This record gives sequence, structure tokens and C-alpha cells, in this order.
Amino acid sequence: MSAGKLGLAAEDLSMFGTDPFWLIALKAVFCFAFLMLTVLMSIVFERKIVGWMQLRIGPNRHGPWGMLQSLADGVKLMLKEDITVKGSDKIVYLLAPVIGAVPAFMAIAVIPFGPADNEISIFGHRTAMQLTDMPVAVLYILATSSIAAYGVVLAGWSSGSTYPLLGGVRATAQIVSYEIAMGLSFAAVFLYSGSMSTSTIVGEQADGWFAYLLPVSFLIYLVSMVGEAHRAPFDMPESEGDLVAGFQTEYSSIKFAMFMLTEYIHVVTVSALAVTLFLGGWRAPAPISTWWEGANHGWWPILWFTAKLAVLIFFFIWIRGTLPRVRYDQFMKLGWKVLIPIALVWFMLVATVRAMRNEGWDYSEVVYWVAGTALALLLITFVVDFFRGGEEEEAEEAAPEEKPFDPMAGGFPVPPLPGQTLPPVPRRPSRADRDREPVGAQTGGPSTATDGTESKGADGA
Repeated sequence: MSAGKLGLAAEDLSMFGTDPFWLIALKAVFCFAFLMLTVLMSIVFERKIVGWMQLRIGPNRHGPWGMLQSLADGVKLMLKEDITVKGSDKIVYLLAPVIGAVPAFMAIAVIPFGPADNEISIFGHRTAMQLTDMPVAVLYILATSSIAAYGVVLAGWSSGSTYPLLGGVRATAQIVSYEIAMGLSFAAVFLYSGSMSTSTIVGEQADGWFAYLLPVSFLIYLVSMVGEAHRAPFDMPESEGDLVAGFQTEYSSIKFAMFMLTEYIHVVTVSALAVTLFLGGWRAPAPISTWWEGANHGWWPILWFTAKLAVLIFFFIWIRGTLPRVRYDQFMKLGWKVLIPIALVWFMLVATVRAMRNEGWDYSEVVYWVAGTALALLLITFVVDFFRGGEEEEAEEAAPEEKPFDPMAGGFPVPPLPGQTLPPVPRRPSRADRDREPVGAQTGGPSTATDGTESKGADGA
């Protein structure tokens, strides 16, 4: 077996760092242009696809079929009045959009668009279809995405307003929780491929994509990347339902446009990273690569990479148009109590399988031992939950009945804590009930109804 299957992958990064300066600058401009063009197309297609999902007309005025709507939005934002809040920390207030936007462009530098063995020629110079690579390229992407979170936090703090501050605090907790799950999903890829270099990881997927070799890591990353990009249904830092516009409430004109650009660039970046780590990168899908030998050579890999990228961007648009925004406590519970424990257990499972394979165990033996251990653990947890559930029911029956929670005890209404219940709302009488009541009971005065004895006495008088 190859070194990548039983140990560390053989990293050969000698083809990077040898290009002339003009070629490096040209490739950097290509990466920037690729990002900007993909963002412009994503904005247009998001508005068109969501409009189609909601049975309404999407953009159709600017350009043919409304395809220039993104340019129109950009011009409109450029020409809007630029407002600076008086109570803000002006230096940080102005730097926050830049701090958020610049790191978003940096991650594309280590994304491979094609083979790293100098297969293409640009003006007579053989070069790799990647700006650069490094032994810790994926960690570099994680670092840049973490720095971009500071732009959101500083924007919320420097605005000097309540809603932006709440949005910035939400963004901090969101980044911390979901980057842990994302990092654990990456760790399984590192362990299986034996490298952190993006070009090497793509090379290790020649026999199979990690999306189905490591399906749990792929699913965890799909959820985490939506939270990382602050996109619906996880757009808590800018939730317009309760925070107006969150961290960007006090921003307008070009500064708001930079935050909007940052969000879509993050969508493209995390999608490109998913393609690189889990979907074979620039490699053609199996039906094409099996009968066409040249599918993964020349300039064709850019086409396959872009097609996979478009599918993942459509995934972002699809869930935005179909899933409602979750509550913030549900969102954090998903990150800390579901994704992180599952990612830890899965990582230990992958590490065990890799260790057994490195020791020369047969594949069937590995499957038997892993499946048997998993079934034993499931059986143990089932038995423990069964007896623990019985003890909790007995404790609830033996516990004295608690008084109903009074939300107005402190002088102002507060929500109940877990385990507390609100008192029942008194039933409002219906119109039929009110019609059956005596007139005096409805008005609050004495009843005019009399029984038969009183009627007779009055008549006799």
C-alpha cells in the first residue's frame, strides 16, 4: 500500500514558490477575480432561486433576465449616504468592515484548482493551478476564518448600541462552538490522508472521495460551515427578527456593502474548502473520469471544481429558502451537545481504525471489531438510560408538588427557567357563556331575576 494509506502522505511542495513574480501576481489576480465573479453570480442566483421557491418574480429589470442585479445593488450601496454614529468608537467602527473582509479573501490562496504537477502553461511557463500551498494549509484557512470573526465582534462593540453588541456577542459564541466541531471534522481528514496540505489531500482522494469514506465528518462540516458563514437558518448575529440587523445595524453605504461582501465570500470559501477536503477537489466525478482519461488533465479540472462549488452554493440557497431560523438556545445546544460529542466519538473511531490498519489488520477484522464495539456501547447506553429513566420517574412522583412559577414576582415579567411551569391562563368566557349569564352578573350589579315565590308576593302587594 502507499504511504498515504498506512502512514503520512508523501508531500511534494517543490513546485510552489518557483514561479516568477509576474506569474504569481497574475494567479493572485485570478483568485481575486474568481471570488468576486462567483460572489456576483451567487447574489443574483440566490435572489432568483429563492424567488422561484417562494412562487414570486425574482430580479428581472437590470440586464438580460436580471443578471446585472448584483452590479445594480453595488452601485446603489456606493451612492447611499454614509453615516457614522456619534457614540461609536470611530477608529474601530471604520476598521471593523476591513478586518472582516480582508481575511475572507486570503483562504482562496491555498485552494487547488487543478493538479500540482505543472500541467498547464501560461505564456510559456509551466505552473501549478494553485497560488501556493503549505504543509499546514488547512490550519491557515481556519486561522484566517477566525480572524474574520473579529470584524463582526468589533463592529458590534464599536457601534455603541444595544442590538449590534448583542449580535457581536452571539457571533463570538457561535464561532467558538462551531469551529470546534469543524476542526474535529478536519482532524479526521488529516488522520485519514496523513497530511494538512490541500493539494496532498486532493491527491489522496484518487481512489475515493472522503465524503463517503468519512461521511460523519462531511455531515458535521456541512452544518458547521453554515454556522461559520452566519447564514440562515444560523444567522443569529444579524437576526432581523429580534436584533434589527444585528452587528451591522449602524452601518450603511460602502461599510454595509463590505459586510455583505464578506458574508458571500465566506460562503464561497467554505464551499471551496468542502470541495477540496471531501468532494475530490478538482477531480472529475466517477462516471466521467472512468471513461475519459483526460478529464483530470489540462484546464478541465477548473470546470469540475466550479461545478462542485456551484452545487454547494445552491445548498446554501436551498436551506435558506426552506428552513426557518432556529432559536439561539437551540442553535448553541446543537453545537455543544450534538455536533462536538459526535465529532469526538467519530474521531476516536477513525483513529482506532487507522491504528488497526497500520498494524496490518485485515479489513474484515477491523469491521467486526469496530461494529461489535459500537453495538456493545449502544446496548450499554440503552440499559443505563432505561434504569435512569425509571429512577427519574420515581423521584418525580415522590417529590412534593411545587408552586406555579410567578413571572411577575420580581416586579417585571421574566421567562421561566427549565423545569418551571407558568400558571394556567384563565379561560376567557365565550359569547355564548356571556349570553347565558344573568344581566346583573354581566354588569356587576344586583340580579333582577326572581324566583316564583317573590313574583307572587309582588303581585299580591
